[in-house]
Amino acid sequence: MDFDQLHTFLEIVRLKSFSKAAQTCYRTQPAISAQVRQLEQELRADLFERFGSRISLTTAGKIFAEYAEQMLDLRRRVQDVIAELETNPRGELVIAGNEATCIYVLPKVFSEFRELFQSVQLQVLRSYGSRVVEAVMENSADFGLVQLPVEEKRLQVVNIYRDEIRLIVPAGHPLSGRASVTAQEVTEYYLVLPKYGKTRTRLNEWLEVVEDDIRISMELDSTEMMKHFVTAGLGVSFVAMSNCREEVAAGKLRSIPLAPEPMVRRLGLIYRKDKALSKAALGFIQIVLDNVGEETGTAKEKPKGPRVVA
Repeated sequence: MDFDQLHTFLEIVRLKSFSKAAQTCYRTQPAISAQVRQLEQELRADLFERFGSRISLTTAGKIFAEYAEQMLDLRRRVQDVIAELETNPRGELVIAGNEATCIYVLPKVFSEFRELFQSVQLQVLRSYGSRVVEAVMENSADFGLVQLPVEEKRLQVVNIYRDEIRLIVPAGHPLSGRASVTAQEVTEYYLVLPKYGKTRTRLNEWLEVVEDDIRISMELDSTEMMKHFVTAGLGVSFVAMSNCREEVAAGKLRSIPLAPEPMVRRLGLIYRKDKALSKAALGFIQIVLDNVGEETGTAKEKPKGPRVVA
């Protein structure tokens, strides 16, 4: 058996589908089926039970999956250790986060990292909420940027950033002059809401007292689309201040704090506690802390060091 076969096998296990695994492995379905047959012949055991289009692991398959993950993890560790013997780290770091975080929080981080670690490739995995946590736990991402809190005890969580979720309205909107806005006051207008994620969960809680009266115009998975649709007059929405600063400064949008209490969000950098961190990975953590820091309102405060929360 070889590492490619192990990777293919684990992709099938993760996706529960030969056809989907074929897409992520950039192979034809017959090709990955042949790889599985070779593994089964070598192990002298069936790894999957097939029920029409559905598959599940046999007992042997479950045992092999555990060892396959360990073998691939050992391979990655060997590669990292060997890379550390060189003065110039190389390889790649995979960062998982939602689109808005990567656009508005991390560009300077990525730019400085590229200057310091020119031989390390940064890969961005666009994910949301719990999927970011899963990607880090599954080792498909080295780091994740998520809205806190995160309850997974096997993760190291570093507070890196704080800002505020506010109502956004187009210039000239009846609410644009308000110092704050209550849930009852937004029921008079159509809402453009994030489709999912921690922000949506918190907004659902904030709107719970008026849930029978709200009117949802759209549910979107893109902050950029939400801002454009609000500017076009299709409703009012809710975004983090850091994600709409340019539009507010240009006078296209007005951001209004929520009442009775501001809705503050905290972002954290997450990675596995048992993960061996390369020089490049440690450098990435430090660059994040140096460039992002914590932000409250518009005043930026750089942390003195990693603050780890459970």
